[in-house]
Amino acid sequence: MADQARARKLAKRISQIVASALEHEVKDPRLARVTITDTRVTGDLHDATVYYTVLGEKLDAEPDFAGAAAALEKAKGVLRTMVGQQTGVRFTPTLSFVTDTVPDEARRMDELLARAREADAEVARIASGAEPAGEPDPYKPPREAEDAD
Repeated sequence: MADQARARKLAKRISQIVASALEHEVKDPRLARVTITDTRVTGDLHDATVYYTVLGEKLDAEPDFAGAAAALEKAKGVLRTMVGQQTGVRFTPTLSFVTDTVPDEARRMDELLARAREADAEVARIASGAEPAGEPDPYKPPREAEDAD
């Protein structure tokens, strides 16, 4: 079992190799908008999970996740060969590709924060013209000390 530092270094190197290969070596147009976001390697260095995201062509266009997944599956052997050649480890890790959900979750969190800000602004608007209920000074005045005769 390898130490965690070595696994992190190998994961970072695999990310670099796969990203470079997708950009320069693999000539599939479905992979043109694929970005490698993270890689995780198991403790025994035998399996690597590569996380990726697909950017849309335009701001309003939905990215083609299915096409990118099929293209990555097709190019998996070539990418694993390149990882083996460029890392120099005894056993080349198997590669599995997983769609990264972090950008979607970040977008959802931004929407929730925007709704919370709108609700806070509404409460502040309502509270700005509000007056307290009851007497202006709701506290009882302190008792006067009785004079001892």
